[in-house]
Amino acid sequence: MTRYDAVVIGGGMAGLPLALKLGFKGRSVALIERDQLGGTCLNRGCIPTKTLIASARVAHLAREAAHWGVHAGPVRVKLPEVMRRKDDLVTSVRQGAETNVEKNPNVTLIRGEARFTGPHTLEVNGEAIEAAQVFINTGTRPAMPGIAGLGGVPFLDSTSALHLTALPEHLLVVGGGYIGVEYAQMYRRFGSEVTLVQRGPHLLSDEDEDIARALEHALTREGITVLTGTAATAVTGAEGQLRLTVRIDGAERILEGSHLLIAGGRQPNTDGLSLEAAGIAVDAQGFIPVNDRLETEVPRIWALGDVRGGPMFTHTARDDARVVYENVTKNAGLSIRDRVVPYAVFSDPQLGRVGLTEGGARQLGYRVKVGRYDGHKIAKARAMGETAGFIKIVADADTGRLLGAAVLLAEGAEIVHELIAAMHLEAKYTDLQDMLHIHPTLAEGLSSALGGVHAEEGI
Repeated sequence: MTRYDAVVIGGGMAGLPLALKLGFKGRSVALIERDQLGGTCLNRGCIPTKTLIASARVAHLAREAAHWGVHAGPVRVKLPEVMRRKDDLVTSVRQGAETNVEKNPNVTLIRGEARFTGPHTLEVNGEAIEAAQVFINTGTRPAMPGIAGLGGVPFLDSTSALHLTALPEHLLVVGGGYIGVEYAQMYRRFGSEVTLVQRGPHLLSDEDEDIARALEHALTREGITVLTGTAATAVTGAEGQLRLTVRIDGAERILEGSHLLIAGGRQPNTDGLSLEAAGIAVDAQGFIPVNDRLETEVPRIWALGDVRGGPMFTHTARDDARVVYENVTKNAGLSIRDRVVPYAVFSDPQLGRVGLTEGGARQLGYRVKVGRYDGHKIAKARAMGETAGFIKIVADADTGRLLGAAVLLAEGAEIVHELIAAMHLEAKYTDLQDMLHIHPTLAEGLSSALGGVHAEEGI
């Protein structure tokens, strides 16, 4: 049996930096990875999708160039070249990660699948491994909804849709969360007809309806058919000729398309770990329960990143690694309990979100003040010709504390960081009201939104 100070299962965006930092600290670390370093973010998520979205945006701007007084010729998207650019970037970043591991003398990279044989013993490729500390970072994979006939037809998920080399004639997208929204707009801009099907009453089910409707309006203006309150129930056909049965307003309807993309959430990669041998129980969805310090129910075993459930973002995974590293090496007593977790939808306009929605704040019993400022009123947005969306601020009516914000604008994912900092510092909206912003910038709209925060009548 080979003994290490620590075993990290999974080289994703929590496991990889944690293994490297523990190695630099002088601890012997086995980093076990069955696929590619970098996890979902680098190989199947953030980096490749945003690279493709960038190409799709260039195609869109080229088609719409006359709006800015620039007249270009016919626009042709060569999907194999788009995909090659994406692959080259992903490969470059991944090679950097592999080099970092190779240069760390205390980290041993083991390619293979790990399974527990005891609380601190594992087997990989027939080799027995033991460690005083075990960190689980096995991530998630696309979840499949219960659509009759799905197993008998060709369909795409968020991974396989990254490898198409022929443009879908008509892409049917099931799922109106951030994955479905981003892929729908991306392939529409590449040139596909797109129909987006969402079971809930509006896109981005956790968002306020006014935000979701504004985004839906932007998508429909680009020619995307958006069907909300629509459940996909069955699918038949073959590649290039698919028929999706949906139920809308109590009636059945058949949608025809060449390709089907399922964008219905994620499920954890815990089923092959033999967690029962370690004494770890999972929840009903298969996620590993942890406490505020990311410790499992078994001493000296932690779970980080998406596999523990909760917000599934690269930035939360990286912060998980920070919290665990500081606690393990310095006994820092850090917790994830009160951290501010922002996120973004990389649509156009982008949605940058932090804190509570208006609806969420009201459900928690807050008396709220709301400020809103429309994109078409922002001078820089008008100059850019990108006025879709608005800024929304939610504050506590009793204390003035900033509770949440949504920035649905061009570059909304960048602009929202000012509000992320404010929430991290537990600031009041009045602390930001009079802060000078450079004119003309998109961020200038924050001043107007904050200045417009008001309470409902009667509060």
